Amino acid sequence: MIGESHFTLDVPAFAVASMVVALQPGADIPAHNHPQHQLTWAPEGPLTVVVDDLRWVVQRSRALWIPGGVDHAVVPASSSEMLSLYFEPDECPLRWKAPTVVDATGLVGPLLLHLVGLGAGAAEHRTRVATVLWDLLKPMSVATIPSVLPADPEALRVALAIRQDPADPRDLEAWGREVGVSARTLSRRFRAETGVSFSSWRTSERLNAALPLLGMGQPISRVARAVGYQTASAFITAFRREVGTTPAAYFNGSGPTSAITQSPTPTPVPTPGVAGCPGGGRGRS
Repeated sequence: MIGESHFTLDVPAFAVASMVVALQPGADIPAHNHPQHQLTWAPEGPLTVVVDDLRWVVQRSRALWIPGGVDHAVVPASSSEMLSLYFEPDECPLRWKAPTVVDATGLVGPLLLHLVGLGAGAAEHRTRVATVLWDLLKPMSVATIPSVLPADPEALRVALAIRQDPADPRDLEAWGREVGVSARTLSRRFRAETGVSFSSWRTSERLNAALPLLGMGQPISRVARAVGYQTASAFITAFRREVGTTPAAYFNGSGPTSAITQSPTPTPVPTPGVAGCPGGGRGRS
């Protein structure tokens, strides 16, 4: 859940083509959009990028391409550093229409750090580095877990409480007493407004809450308890059922991903003017 404390980028609107922002837990960046494409990476500590009802975890091994014009918010799970590069749409060879996870291992991470560190006067060098970057950016097929919030006031109260504390064990009877409606009514409203049962919705919410913790490298047993599972095996079973792979394989890229929602396979389109895409100075706000 995006918290009440927000981080404000204290820079003129995209006066620079790149920036590095230090974020603390709870210092969320609220939903916003901009015409430039954005490539976001978190070399230190994971963060979650929220687009509508979907969430992507960004950390050292994977970056996220966010097309221009797409509303997105940023939620840090721990102290983290968000590195972002911005690209004018008419000057870039990529035509990715949806948020797309890219592999940030190998040379990609060092190249991103190098581009962010270049000054405005390094145009020729920036051009050469950008050309290499485009060749190296490879999309990853990564499952995302939709979690739609209900609009009904009582159901929404329950949903927000679970999002705040996914380990809360209360069943529909207890939640009904909490918000003043019957369990049957609450069950019906959840299914009507989210498209799934209360149990399925809570499972999705728990797994979404687990992803940033897994991205931090926390032990499976600790993550399982933090999101409401009594045993690691129960958590792994639920994760495999919903995501299509194990928690361990999710972040190292091994094993299949039976994605509930996947970014489409993008097709690079060569265009002139690639030199103008990445660049700018290293800035902190």
